[in-house]
Amino acid sequence: MLKRKVLILGAAGRDFHNFNTVFRGNESFEVVAFTAAQIPDIAGRRYPSELAGGLYPGGIPIIPENELEETIASRSVDLCVMAYSDVSDSHVMALASRCNAAGADFTMIGVRSTMLQSGKPVIAVTAVRTGCGKSQTTRRVAELLRAAGKKVVVVRHPMPYGDLAAQKVQRFATIKDLEKHRCTIEEMEEYEPHIARGMVVYAGVDYEAILREAEKEADIVLWDGGNNDTSFFRPDLTITVVDPHRPGDEISYYPGQTNLRLADVVVINKIDSAYPEDVNEVRGNVRRTNPRARIIEAASPVSVSDPGVILGKTVLVVEDGPTLTHGDMEYGAGFVAAERFGATGTVDPREFAVGSIADTFDRYYADREEALVLPAMGYGAEQMKDLEATIRNCECDAVIVATPIDLGRVIRIDKPFVRVTYDLEEIGKPDLAEVLEPFTGAGKPRKGM
Repeated sequence: MLKRKVLILGAAGRDFHNFNTVFRGNESFEVVAFTAAQIPDIAGRRYPSELAGGLYPGGIPIIPENELEETIASRSVDLCVMAYSDVSDSHVMALASRCNAAGADFTMIGVRSTMLQSGKPVIAVTAVRTGCGKSQTTRRVAELLRAAGKKVVVVRHPMPYGDLAAQKVQRFATIKDLEKHRCTIEEMEEYEPHIARGMVVYAGVDYEAILREAEKEADIVLWDGGNNDTSFFRPDLTITVVDPHRPGDEISYYPGQTNLRLADVVVINKIDSAYPEDVNEVRGNVRRTNPRARIIEAASPVSVSDPGVILGKTVLVVEDGPTLTHGDMEYGAGFVAAERFGATGTVDPREFAVGSIADTFDRYYADREEALVLPAMGYGAEQMKDLEATIRNCECDAVIVATPIDLGRVIRIDKPFVRVTYDLEEIGKPDLAEVLEPFTGAGKPRKGM
């Protein structure tokens, strides 16, 4: 029987995991390439033979998504596999139409085929969009479990933007580990807040190997999802975060709606800063889509390290990059802090942007009338330099840094700046302490898929 030729559509994360769990070592298929979307500087590289296995001694090429049709034709591709996250349902169907028109089948691989089974209890924190508040929810879950005496290890969704073979299994326990693994700003934003609270974080490329290492030092494995992707591990409890700042997205983005349907618990976050009618819309969509889920309402109140620095000043607001780009948010906690703590105005950073930061605005802000904040893009050393130069060029009195990391530690900010922090605060009952009782108490039954 001839092997079916496969093209995996990805963004350096879910695509590699799907390959590892479904296609690696599978002689019924030949994966001819991965495509690359969303993440800069991934295309042109290869998924290395050390990770791809014996069927791929030369590794597997990673090509730009805009070469999709050409590759289907030139490599006689039979099947295209959608394997990246946080895209609208219409975007997914547009990709399906492109693949079908070019002559290939199109599929999305489900959770049963890709979730790994752990020997330890697993709690998964997922979301319906990038920027809903997974990170602070994960931190709150970890805090409650540790207060109950449980050893918790966080496993973070992949962000392998460097040497893929070297990133097979990564363990982060100190800030120095971030330097050791040459982390990008995007990686640091996810790992550093956990490390600062004394947590051990695992990440990398090969999640079977990662899970087995994490299990050695954990009572409970805590999956910290990326974008709105589904968990790589089969969870005993799924907590899905939704965002009333983007009502309707919980039922119109892939695979966020999958997470909503899988959820045991849904956290409606940011109700302190959202319109009541939007909260009601989201609550209604949750109840109709997954009536069995328990709903927790929560706020993400912001605090500023030194409010006096921004009071009465014109400020530049710097926010988490992915949330503002493919997450489609116009602003986040930093902009809220500017309004609440008395800034007289914010600058539009587009006219000051240079290099890859200017390219980011061209790509993601073409249809936006204004840019309220600067996305903290830093997928490599050159982009970090561009970010630093853009901040230096901005004409403002002060900078509000609302990224999850101490940005001033990794780039030079030549103006007075403050940091904005935010944590999850549940409102009313049920709360996370209540839904975690089976894990903090005397054991619990395992739930199968």
